[in-house]
Amino acid sequence: MGEVIHHGAFNGVTGSCHELFLSANDSVLIDCGLFQGEEAAGSGSSGSFESSGSAGAPEIGFSLANVRALIVTHCHIDHVGRIPYLLIAGFRGPIYCTRATAMLLPLVIEDALRLGLTRDKALIASVLELLQSLLVPVEYDAWTDLTKLIGADSGAGAAGAVGKNGPASLRLRLRQAGHILGSAYAEFDWPERSKALAATNTTDNTPADAAKADSYRIVFSGDIGCRNTPLLPDPTPLERADVLYLESTYGDRLHESRADREERLRGVIEHCVADGGAVLIPAFSIGRTQELLYEIEDIIATHGSFWPKITVILDSPMATAFTKLYQQLNDHWDAEALARNLAGRNPLDFSRLHVVESHADHEHIVNFLRTSGEPCIVIAASGMCAGGRMVNYLQALLPDPRTDVVFVGYQAEGTPGRDIQRYGPEGGYVELEGERITIRAGVHTLGGYSAHADQAELLDFVLQASHIGRVRLIHGAPSAQRALTHALRQHHITTP
Repeated sequence: MGEVIHHGAFNGVTGSCHELFLSANDSVLIDCGLFQGEEAAGSGSSGSFESSGSAGAPEIGFSLANVRALIVTHCHIDHVGRIPYLLIAGFRGPIYCTRATAMLLPLVIEDALRLGLTRDKALIASVLELLQSLLVPVEYDAWTDLTKLIGADSGAGAAGAVGKNGPASLRLRLRQAGHILGSAYAEFDWPERSKALAATNTTDNTPADAAKADSYRIVFSGDIGCRNTPLLPDPTPLERADVLYLESTYGDRLHESRADREERLRGVIEHCVADGGAVLIPAFSIGRTQELLYEIEDIIATHGSFWPKITVILDSPMATAFTKLYQQLNDHWDAEALARNLAGRNPLDFSRLHVVESHADHEHIVNFLRTSGEPCIVIAASGMCAGGRMVNYLQALLPDPRTDVVFVGYQAEGTPGRDIQRYGPEGGYVELEGERITIRAGVHTLGGYSAHADQAELLDFVLQASHIGRVRLIHGAPSAQRALTHALRQHHITTP
């Protein structure tokens, strides 16, 4: 009990998937994400639904014999992208997630199916219907009894009709992670285990003072967000953990403040507009796009010069769909965003925002910008320039020195975005859809827009807890994990 097998994002950043054993023969998955960039090579997470066969083993890459349920911390593709493979491999257990994630997840999976797996509409519909039937939305901070999963049949449905009855011997709680809308960290709590440890005086490789607590607790951080992220509440403070599996994406750096990053965004765009060309901002459809819209609306509302007249183009069907859901889920917004809304400002739907509805309109805008050099701001997916409509803008406008590309998110090794960052400033090139594109555009990076906590915020997340047994670092490059390990040990936190 408590053993963990990592099926992704252990010594890397993408493909998050961790199998927690509740007993010798029963386990749950925490996330089931897609590998990206160089980490995708040899991961077994590529291919099509049509060619994967009924078993799906070559795609999922590990046995599902013991897996009773899936817990989804949030719906970024590197945390949920392998769910279609999970379903085709025969998984029929409950999928626990927050209410917002349950609304957003089907859109993410539908997009993943269309782009990477199949265009068969009937197959997509059947997968989405199955997904919906398995989703179990839970409220933040509410304990959910998972006792029924222990000794359950691996084919158990979301209703949880099989399993043990009686007092809860295992429970789950999802808490606000502040990463994207609906994001959570997951707490697994064993009330009976601490009593057993106290009675037997055995540690079973458990921190010595675990038996003093009311329960034994294992926590998976998912992705912890930054404080003061637009639209989102701050992460809920961690109470305690006997074992904490902690993300370490930015365990080796500090972010600039939100006020500084908005000012830098304004400065970079003003400089770019002075060049007389388009400002291209590759952005993830969920989270990053909505943050950018929020802050650009604030700049437009509070600054003069060209700002009240500049056109902001949102050219991503997925980002548009998610933005609409963000507006529907405004009960999840933070106090600042709600106050702006009450004051008559809609930070996600303002007058200078132009949403591209059709592919024909997209092609028209790309060609218009290629020939006119009209100053504007274009926000489009994908965030790492590996697909989506942003690729067409880059193909058309990277060779134009009037263009500027502004990166506001992590660019994984092996992605076109990382290559543009690396080779663009020296006038190099990037391969896009098999075509070599010379980079004459300006290239800028605003690190403060990360949706991941930096080293100081990760340390705060750990140190504010009343008890921490051990911390195991996941979801980070080796250099980031080493740096965060060093910082934790300076505070006498045990890491392997």
